[in-house]
Amino acid sequence: MNNLLKAVLLLSFLSLGLIQAAHASEEKNTEDYMPSLITKTPLEGRMLAIKIVRKTIGTIQRDPEIKRAVRKKYQDNPQLLMYAAELVAIEFKTIAIANNYWR
Repeated sequence: MNNLLKAVLLLSFLSLGLIQAAHASEEKNTEDYMPSLITKTPLEGRMLAIKIVRKTIGTIQRDPEIKRAVRKKYQDNPQLLMYAAELVAIEFKTIAIANNYWR
């Protein structure tokens, strides 16, 4: 699969998660874990990117048993771990842009 197609599919997947997250927050009062993309340091930005990806996945897949089963599959699969890292990189890029690359 070429990189552009993979990126489009990943962004589509994330968009679906954000739509579901918006519906979930309408249904119940949820914590605003992302009040801003502005962070003091690149490290804080990276940690926010990881949190965004984790929350997105958690919103899409709510069943804890399935999450555990999937973790067992990807913990030893370097390709799947690289996909997870790629999602964090996409989110981090957005945060870096919002922070003017911490200049």
